Amino acid sequence: MTSHSVSIAFQTDKPITAYGPLAEAVEQYGFSGVTVYNDMLYQPAWLPLLEIARHTRRVRIGPAAVNPFTSHPINIAGNIALIDEMSQGRAYLGLARGGWLDFLGLHPERPITALREAFACIRLLLRQSTEPYHGQVFSLAGGEALRWRIHRPDVPFLLGTWGSQTLSACLTQIAEVKIGGTANPGVVPAIQTVIGNATTQDRDTPADIRIAVGAVTIVDRDGKAARDAARREAALYLNIIARLDPTLGIEPDLLSRIHDASAQYDFEQVGRYISDDILRRVAFAGTPDEVAEQAANLFDSGVQRVEFGTPHGLTTAEGLRLLGKFVLPALR
Repeated sequence: MTSHSVSIAFQTDKPITAYGPLAEAVEQYGFSGVTVYNDMLYQPAWLPLLEIARHTRRVRIGPAAVNPFTSHPINIAGNIALIDEMSQGRAYLGLARGGWLDFLGLHPERPITALREAFACIRLLLRQSTEPYHGQVFSLAGGEALRWRIHRPDVPFLLGTWGSQTLSACLTQIAEVKIGGTANPGVVPAIQTVIGNATTQDRDTPADIRIAVGAVTIVDRDGKAARDAARREAALYLNIIARLDPTLGIEPDLLSRIHDASAQYDFEQVGRYISDDILRRVAFAGTPDEVAEQAANLFDSGVQRVEFGTPHGLTTAEGLRLLGKFVLPALR
């Protein structure tokens, strides 16, 4: 990848036959990658990724992100190995703690340890190592390995997180960290500091860990219509992001109202709480020139990859066209 890259992310809410043509269009526009979300209550990412692998030849593809609490590392390793084989070495694997686990009654006691150990187990499995692994959360007895030829044992790993402790714990395992649900350059310095401190103190930490940022994206010639639609989309995530990003500066009373409305699944009301200033920091929204400026500001802040997320426009096809024909060339 070049030092600055731009990718597209899709939610898994489409007919299975839709993903291939969409990804093919993304590749033809010249984007560097196609990500598939793996959010709770949506389709699992793996079959859409297989379709995407079949219809593309160049772009990097992967899930961002899978959690190790609803899918064991051995299942994750097997699935990403198949995606990498189908794409002939273009896959990456994103792991994250994941949201909405309480819907399943899951409350992980050691999520940071679990993520670090999941990365370690998956790497051993992809390398077809027969060594044992004795973790606090995940273990491998050793003596056995995955029983088919693995195309590439060193699939790149991505960590989705906002947390400095989680990032510090997993830095030796990853090639990239993604801050999801934000378009805010103000969140980047804290991540840069964690990476910088680790690379000076621990020689096992890669020196070239990349920072990616992604968020809801709606681009349209009618900037106001794009922003109005983006408010409705961003409302689903605002309650989570507002508690992760202290630089948003949302007053406690408003934050409480956002929380209460989200708890009642009243996302129309949450959307009404999103001012233009907040929207600029939690979504890419507006005309092609406005969205390109947002992305350029993130690159200026030190981000290496910007990812434009679902739904892309007032219609997906038109949003992708505007991003590919106008936003991407402007960023080049």
